[in-house]
Amino acid sequence: MNKIFLSVVLLLPFFANGQTTISLKSAIDTMLNNSFEVKIATNNIGINKMNNTYGVAGGLPSVNINLTDNQSSTNVNQKLNSGVNIQKSSASGNTMTSSIAVGIPLFNGFKIMATKGRLGHLQKMSELQLNLLIQNSIAAVMAKYYDIIRQQEYLKIIMVSLDVSQKKLDIVTDRRNVGLANDADFLQAQIDVNTATQLLKSQQLIVDQAKTDLLQLMSRNNFYDYSVNDTILVDRSIQLKTITDYLSQNPQYLSAGQQVKINEQIVKEVSSLRYPSLRLNTGYNLNRTQSDAGLTLLNQNYGPFAGITMAIPIYNGNAYKIQKETALSNVDNAKLQQQSLLNVLTADAVKTYHSYSNTLQQIDSQDNTIIMAKKLINVVLLRFQVNQATILDVKAAQASFENSGYQLVNLEYAAKIAEIELKRLMYQLGN
Repeated sequence: MNKIFLSVVLLLPFFANGQTTISLKSAIDTMLNNSFEVKIATNNIGINKMNNTYGVAGGLPSVNINLTDNQSSTNVNQKLNSGVNIQKSSASGNTMTSSIAVGIPLFNGFKIMATKGRLGHLQKMSELQLNLLIQNSIAAVMAKYYDIIRQQEYLKIIMVSLDVSQKKLDIVTDRRNVGLANDADFLQAQIDVNTATQLLKSQQLIVDQAKTDLLQLMSRNNFYDYSVNDTILVDRSIQLKTITDYLSQNPQYLSAGQQVKINEQIVKEVSSLRYPSLRLNTGYNLNRTQSDAGLTLLNQNYGPFAGITMAIPIYNGNAYKIQKETALSNVDNAKLQQQSLLNVLTADAVKTYHSYSNTLQQIDSQDNTIIMAKKLINVVLLRFQVNQATILDVKAAQASFENSGYQLVNLEYAAKIAEIELKRLMYQLGN
């Protein structure tokens, strides 16, 4: 009855979790739908898309309506050469000026085209940054998802070890009841069961915390219990040459390339400041002045106007020259940063691939080790049951099994993390 009760207690979390199951695909889809970072990056794309117009670049006409209306009250005292004197207190007057003006840029050193090009590259860079963010977010979700599986595998190893400790205690108890076991073995067996039970509870807490972390990555505003029923399967088909050949298409590398192009457009914008600018101005004016006293009681004129404004830069303290040299230096820096990034990505890819391939080899060897460790426990338990092995022999076999199991799980998880990173570099996560 004690063994049945213990089994039920240990399996209760799994029964409870069975009501709700989260798969890797559902975790990724939920993250993409709820992620605050993804929503912000998407909004930034919308902002850059709205700004990517000729109007923002300054290439469209500007239309302005101006209206001024002033009312005045003055004391008039005038002596004219004709001998007429005009005196009036609190003479009211009104002056109204209005116009509609249209300005059309004709030439400004190709600055409009340069600015429009820069805005286009900004939009493209924001799209690449969104793609990079999505890949990084998917990688984070996958890493945490498989971490839950790893922690659950630890839990299974502890449960097997607890079962062995319980069997060991049952054997010692039966011997003690017939006077064939000493109190030291009995107490040690009880301690081993209690230790394994506490370790099981601690590991269950780690599993629950990892599940909460996954819900946080999924941007869920409510935290609930669920189960993850999956295994760690590693894709063994990845080749190093495939990875390094693709790095030039990595979103992070392409985003750095867009920064180079943005800086090159800034050079063109600064260079345009040294060219003459030509602007067509046209519109319609209406001016009206009215007064109760004075020489002119009413003066009103209106009509269209048109003209051309030309500005020719002559000298401004070499400011434009310095700005251009600075912009050219920024282009060089952006190119160097892109080259440096490619070196970093290549080095990361090579190191990660070496870890990936080496870990796969260790997994093959460790599979055999864990099989032998399981057989060893069964053999030692049988020998312990017929009093041909000591309780220390059983503990040593348990420790060997636990260490082999932990190492295998860690190797599988490390290989999976390396696979995720390599696919992230190749922009293949979530495909």
